Amino acid sequence: METVSLANHFLIAMPAMADPNFSRTLTYICEHNADGAIGIIVNRPMDMNLAGLFDRVSIPLEDQQAEARFAGLPVYFGGPVQTDRGFVLHRPAGQWQSSLSISDEIALTSSRDILQSMGSTGLPAEVLVSLGYAGWTAGQLEWELSQNAWLTVEADVGIIFYVPPEERLPAAMQLLGVDFANLSEVAGHA
Repeated sequence: METVSLANHFLIAMPAMADPNFSRTLTYICEHNADGAIGIIVNRPMDMNLAGLFDRVSIPLEDQQAEARFAGLPVYFGGPVQTDRGFVLHRPAGQWQSSLSISDEIALTSSRDILQSMGSTGLPAEVLVSLGYAGWTAGQLEWELSQNAWLTVEADVGIIFYVPPEERLPAAMQLLGVDFANLSEVAGHA
């Protein structure tokens, strides 16, 4: 059976999600194939902003527009894998040293050159910076889906870049026409 790719989709954690890393999360799937899946949790801001992160990695926010645009943005808990490593979800995709192209317009980059560009030119303008990512081995995400751990919906990247973090999960639910408060913790198969 061929794997249906969920890249460029949201995973919405069901209310019964027991794993504290994923309880009440909205995860954007960046890659999904027969080898597994990679995603970034997009609604878990950490107690750190981009000014603090840029300072920590010794990259100045030298452009006034860059400082105004990025300094106060939060850094996100992207998932429990490689939490010491930064990942930038961004639009437009552009050309960077280490990027995973998700669609024609959006990419995930883990190389330092994107942070240097952000600090010196303020570009790319639409970014979500995380520490860590969510990862699934071959067949793991499919199994979790069969266990009703997640709902899926095609992503609206505007939710990632323009909706406040605390409103992203309900906004993604609205794409399905569902209110999170009305979801049952018990699911069945018809």
